Amino acid sequence: MARSDGRLLVFAVAVSLLAIQCQSFGMKQKVTNLHFFFHDILSGDKPTSVRLAAPKNLSSLVKEKLFGTMFVIDDPLTEGPEADSKVLGSAQGYYIISGQDSPMLVLAADYGFTTGPYNGSSFSLFSRNPVMDTDRELSVVGGRGAFRMAQGIAKLHTHSIDAATGDAVVEYNVTLFHYE
Repeated sequence: MARSDGRLLVFAVAVSLLAIQCQSFGMKQKVTNLHFFFHDILSGDKPTSVRLAAPKNLSSLVKEKLFGTMFVIDDPLTEGPEADSKVLGSAQGYYIISGQDSPMLVLAADYGFTTGPYNGSSFSLFSRNPVMDTDRELSVVGGRGAFRMAQGIAKLHTHSIDAATGDAVVEYNVTLFHYE
C-alpha cells in the first residue's frame, strides 16, 4: 500500500469513528444550506481587508501580482449584494496571495453569524481560492454552535469586482454537514 493510501485509510477510519461517537452521544447529523454575500473592501475610510505583510525586495513583475502578501479580513456577510443589505455576520481571518503565475489565494476564515437562527454559530473555511475564476469551490473544515463539527463545500460566484480598488462582492452557496 502506498503511503498516501495508508493516510487516506487512517483518515476514513477516524471520520467513521467520530460519526459513531457522535451518534452514541445522541447527536444527529444534519444538512444546512446557506446563501449570503461576502464584501471584501480594500478601499475607502473603513476597509474590511487590510494588508498585514508583504515580502521585501520583490522584482517589479512579482510586485504587480502581490505574491507573498498577507491580508487580514473582517468582511461583512449580507443577505444581498448591496452594501446596505441586512448584515448577517462577518468573516474573520486572513488570506495569502500564494500564486506566482496567477492570483491564487489561500483563505483561512471563520464565518460567524450574529443574527437569525444561526446567531452565535460559525463555520470555518481553509482552502485554495482561485480568485480569477468566476465560479469556484472551497472546503469547509469545521464549525461551532449550530454547525458543530461541520464539513462541506462553499460554492463561490464573483458577483462584482472593482479592478481599480480590488473591492469585491462574492456570492456564497454553502452546504454544511454537521451535528446537533
